[in-house]
Parts: sequence; C-alpha cells; structure tokens
Amino acid sequence: MKIIESLAALPALVGQEVAVSDWITITQEQVNLFAEATGDHQWIHVDVERAKAGPFGAPIAHGFLTLSLVPKFFESAMRIDNTSMGVNYGLNKVRFTGPVPVGSRLRAAMTLLACDDIDNGGKQMTWKVQIQREGVEKPVCVAESLSRRYP
Repeated sequence: MKIIESLAALPALVGQEVAVSDWITITQEQVNLFAEATGDHQWIHVDVERAKAGPFGAPIAHGFLTLSLVPKFFESAMRIDNTSMGVNYGLNKVRFTGPVPVGSRLRAAMTLLACDDIDNGGKQMTWKVQIQREGVEKPVCVAESLSRRYP
C-alpha cells in the first residue's frame, strides 16, 4: 500500500503511476447481486449455462460492475494521511476494453494525471485507472476518475 503523507505531497506525483491495488476475484454471486441491484439481467451475465455457449465461453461481469470496484481498488492501493474526508467527484472518460469472465482476478493501476486546489484547502485529483485482468495484457477497463480530498 502506498502511503501519501498529506495533500501537499500530491502535486509532486502528477504524471506518475502512484499505486497498484490488490487482486479481486469476480464471483458469480457478485454478478448476480449486481444484476439484482441494477435490474440488468442480461443472459450473458446471469444465465451460466447459456453464457457457456456464448461468445466468451462463460458468464461475464457487467462493465459497470467492473467500474464500481474503483473505490475498492483505491482503498487497497493507497492511503492519504492527514485528511478528514474524501469523495468521488465523477468520471471524465470510461472505456470497457475487454470482457471479465466470472472467476477472473482484477486489479487496478492508478496514475495521477492532475491535482488541483479546490475550496477549503482541498485537492481535486484526476486519476487514470487501468483495470487489469490477470493473464491478459490489455486492460479490461480504462477510466479517468475524479476525486476530492479535504484536510
């Protein structure tokens, strides 16, 4: 885990890959629960037998399930000390560049693209998040994630 001492240390990290998260295994239970939460019950995600005969040979995770793991990836990858609060602020770009079959292990590499001063002494950070699937060279999701931290 990368430990960043304070908000003041962030600008020096712009342009660098700051951290890589722990691996997370995608389970069918997660996929089914995500389908229940979102109402997206497309067969390629939840019908295991039909998905085995489909284009990927197995059920695959929803793209938005993969994206929803970004906060968990950050939590396992880094900590910014001497702050009181952090919030997700949004996304600039998201691309789902490859399938995530159930049983895949994922992790994310985070590169700090920008760090700007905001109100109340805070910082707004723009992160390039590349979600990687174990054993596959090309990322399965690439996103620009915006977050804010306050002292």
